Amino acid sequence: MSQTLSRYRVSTRRSAELALLVGAWLIGVFAWILVDANTGDGSLGGWTSLISAGMLLLIAHGVVRWQAPYADPLLLPSVAALNMLGLAMIHRLDAADAQRAASNGSPQPTPDVYLQLTWMLVGLVAFMLVLSFVSDHRRLQRFTFTAGFAGIALLFLPLLPVIGNEVNGARLWISFLGFTFQPGELAKVALTIFFAGFLVTRRHSLALVHRKIFGLGVPRAKDVGPLLLVWLAALLVLILERDLGTSLLLFGLFIVMLYVATGRRSWVIIGGLLLTVGGALAYQAFGHVQIRFNVWLHPFDDPTGNGFQIVQSLYGLANGGIFGTGWGQGYPQLVPFSKTDFITSALGEELGLMGLIAILLLFAIVVERGARAAIATRDPFGNLLAIGLTTAIGIQTFIVVGGVTRLVPLTGLTTPFLSYGGSSLVANYIIIAILIRISNAARAPEITDAQLVMRQEAASQ
Repeated sequence: MSQTLSRYRVSTRRSAELALLVGAWLIGVFAWILVDANTGDGSLGGWTSLISAGMLLLIAHGVVRWQAPYADPLLLPSVAALNMLGLAMIHRLDAADAQRAASNGSPQPTPDVYLQLTWMLVGLVAFMLVLSFVSDHRRLQRFTFTAGFAGIALLFLPLLPVIGNEVNGARLWISFLGFTFQPGELAKVALTIFFAGFLVTRRHSLALVHRKIFGLGVPRAKDVGPLLLVWLAALLVLILERDLGTSLLLFGLFIVMLYVATGRRSWVIIGGLLLTVGGALAYQAFGHVQIRFNVWLHPFDDPTGNGFQIVQSLYGLANGGIFGTGWGQGYPQLVPFSKTDFITSALGEELGLMGLIAILLLFAIVVERGARAAIATRDPFGNLLAIGLTTAIGIQTFIVVGGVTRLVPLTGLTTPFLSYGGSSLVANYIIIAILIRISNAARAPEITDAQLVMRQEAASQ
């Protein structure tokens, strides 16, 4: 009987995940060692941090093995490699800050990498809690409108007068009990759940064609309402919070999910027209939008003023060339906000074009495996939810990398898993946990009645 049952066993590939996870950790370790060798900043605290990060990832793997044994084996190692590279670069920039303070006779600053490691702990705890308590992703559909209200509340929470904070002209942060957090990162998760639940129930009506223009099906006027509401919400984020990145991410996310739900290209065209109109209105009405577009088009017109960030980023990438200057041998600290908005520029300088391509391939793996889970899942809600969460990571990465390379205007978003900042790290680990849960449901073998009887007979013998 055991030989008969062995035919129905499906490889979970958890051992492959463990091996890849160890490899991801070793990448971070080697990067850290190179930073210490080239900056002379080795310390016992660094090794403690590396060992702690390795233990956290090992525990996360154990929870995946226990709660989602059939999940995709590449998702967690890919984001772990990105996270470890981000820690190494933050450590490298901390070393530069320490050297600058020593040369100026200033007090030594507190290294940011240890706080980032703390946020990594919080993110992995959130990752494990989601896997443990969300045993079936379909249960999230019950909270469609609750997630929608929560997402809107989180999105506009920084506008409150007491806890809301304005940083660099954008009102994105809240401060509470000494902690600073960016609620918009969690809002994108909640709103993705809302979009998926809403579009599942409305996808048939949204796919109806009222008339055809030049062979393109045009939806009914009343069905354009949800798209207009999301467009207005994105404009409010841009106007009230001056957050161009979240505005683009929110609207682009809904357009992609709407297209996947209905299969109608007309929604993409309508969304593109609304995006163009919104961008033109914002450019005419708001000075900060004009500055971002002018810096994007003509950065060298004001290289020491508004264009300083992007100019320094381009010089850094040029200095890195094809293979980079090497860990700890470049000057990424010359780029403002190199730990947050411009960490990909810092990595591009010290790892070169080849290293930056490798990092982008890691993001491509995350997006591809998330899309594969969406295609393989057996329920429409899981399909839309996986597509939405994957799109959120993909669009955010495109906007950030495109901004530092001058492909698109700068938006102020952070690079997922790489940049310094706890809000983004926690939210993205929650996204990966949900994707792993959906992937597990898609890859788990279906047990037929005959197989169930055979297993019961085997257990009784």
